Amino acid sequence: RYLGLMADQATSMQRLVADLLTLSALESDQNALAETEFDVVPLLLQVSADAKALSAGRHVVALDIADPGTIAGSRDELSSAFGNLLSNAIRYTPDGGTITLGWRIDEDGRGVFSVADTGIGIAAEHVPRLTERFYRVDRSRSRETGGTGLGLAIVKHVLLRHQAEFDVMSELGRGSTFAVIIPARHVHCMPANSASDNASASHPEPQTRLAPAPEAQAQSPSATNS
Repeated sequence: RYLGLMADQATSMQRLVADLLTLSALESDQNALAETEFDVVPLLLQVSADAKALSAGRHVVALDIADPGTIAGSRDELSSAFGNLLSNAIRYTPDGGTITLGWRIDEDGRGVFSVADTGIGIAAEHVPRLTERFYRVDRSRSRETGGTGLGLAIVKHVLLRHQAEFDVMSELGRGSTFAVIIPARHVHCMPANSASDNASASHPEPQTRLAPAPEAQAQSPSATNS
């Protein structure tokens, strides 16, 4: 038993150190953004597969790609940000719940990546502080689920480096939707047939489209809090 507890503590420390190193790199003036243009569909398929593996069958994980396109930015950093949002959704959604990854290009040409869940929701007073380091809405649950308290801080710094926005909609007892809004100058549409070819080559299963999450009041955590 004690050896198991020690192993769990060591794993938690490794995750914490890894997240601290990631934050340090994102904040460093010496670490310029490595910007490339990449197809968003394979990235979404990758993070969706990672989410299903993390959930281990405890949730329905769905993917809704409305508009294929490309993003000019750091694929690795955005993958990390999207993955952190999905990890949070899985940790705070009870077994049997649904988590929906979405991607669309809005009327202004901005790319919108969203993670909607049917989880426990977040009280309005907590939303502005979500991206603060080590901020916990529910400390006991955070310990149980193994979070480091740095995931959303990493998301914030990745988005700052991409001049992106971060919006949160949540309602206690009904779930939350986290949205990353990427500026239009970093997003380009792709023909639907090209995206379909890429998706089928990367993933044999058909994409699933679901209805949006329940409406809730939208709030935006400050992008400058640290």
